[in-house]
Amino acid sequence: MKVKQAMHKTVAWRAPETPVADLAKVMRDEDIGCVPIGENDRLIGMVTDRDLVLRALTNGTDISSITARDVMSKGIIYCEDDDSIQEAIDLMQKQQIRRLPVIDDNKRMVGMLSLGDISHAASQVESGALMRSVSAHH
Repeated sequence: MKVKQAMHKTVAWRAPETPVADLAKVMRDEDIGCVPIGENDRLIGMVTDRDLVLRALTNGTDISSITARDVMSKGIIYCEDDDSIQEAIDLMQKQQIRRLPVIDDNKRMVGMLSLGDISHAASQVESGALMRSVSAHH
């Protein structure tokens, strides 16, 4: 199976100037754990629920002045829509990540692949191995 068959296709990014409070609302309202950040038609970062807690809430700065750019994880790890599910699993295990933005041949984000998507697309053995790997202490 290919990544494009398992991924969530309804993914929209937010601008780097987006206040973190707005990102938290998006995560709550859409029941998601990360928000991609884009600028000039390119994916430039990701903000996870963990980023919000560790980089926004614990630094002592007034939360109303913190934006996505301040807390986002840079150095995007991604997969391509034509990759196999196994290739995506291998990448997620190697990098110990739970979500992967998916890009197409034009380097445009076309979806998001999560542990939940993998659990529906891969065998129980593969899904279980991935879960153990990304949940292990770093």
